[in-house]
Amino acid sequence: MTSATTEPIVRRKLADEIFDRLKAMIMSGECGPGQSLPSERELMARFGVGRPAIREALQALANLGLITISHGERARVREITAEAAVRQIDTVAQLLLSASPESLDHLKEARRFFEQGMVRRAAETATESDVADLREILERQRAAVGDAVAFIRADIAFHTRIAAITGNPIYAAVSETMLSWLQEYHAHMLIWQGKSERTLAEHAEIIGRIEAHDVDGAERAMTGHLDRSNHLYVHSHEHKVAG
Repeated sequence: MTSATTEPIVRRKLADEIFDRLKAMIMSGECGPGQSLPSERELMARFGVGRPAIREALQALANLGLITISHGERARVREITAEAAVRQIDTVAQLLLSASPESLDHLKEARRFFEQGMVRRAAETATESDVADLREILERQRAAVGDAVAFIRADIAFHTRIAAITGNPIYAAVSETMLSWLQEYHAHMLIWQGKSERTLAEHAEIIGRIEAHDVDGAERAMTGHLDRSNHLYVHSHEHKVAG
């Protein structure tokens, strides 16, 4: 029986057919992570098509993050991680968020729901090492008071580290991605600086609840923290005022 990846192409746009065949090669493991795809010339001969169709299909795979293309080299299959997979929706998500304040409100609500579940899981499973890492991030954030950019960077690290405690890489990837989207809408840096001590105290409270394996207390602390800080993220269509 003829392989599905070597059957003559008789219908549909050529590049679309080639895209499907190449994706099937990757999904089946015929070309695994880190391996090179056949050369353009080999693919042309294999599918009986011209170079433009091959290049269009390869570019489509690259746009999805499935392969990398370097000049003068064969396309190579990427190692797909949870972070890379989630990042594929970056552009669409950013366009959605830029469309209206309502979209940003939906993101903040989704983050609240998501982080409530994550901090509960973290409180159940956190080790001494996990807690030590959170305290180190807190001290780094404390040292960044007055430097809003570094302070917010440490803030992202704090929440991402909580997600990592769950042991689920998808949680960590989604957490970091949502936070990166939110950073595009943070209010004026002076507002963050004015709230720094409160943020530090709230983070310390969350750490204490996680260390004590107080699941309900950790959720309450996280919920209060997010409810208080959500107004720091505002859409460009809104008036940027401190709450």
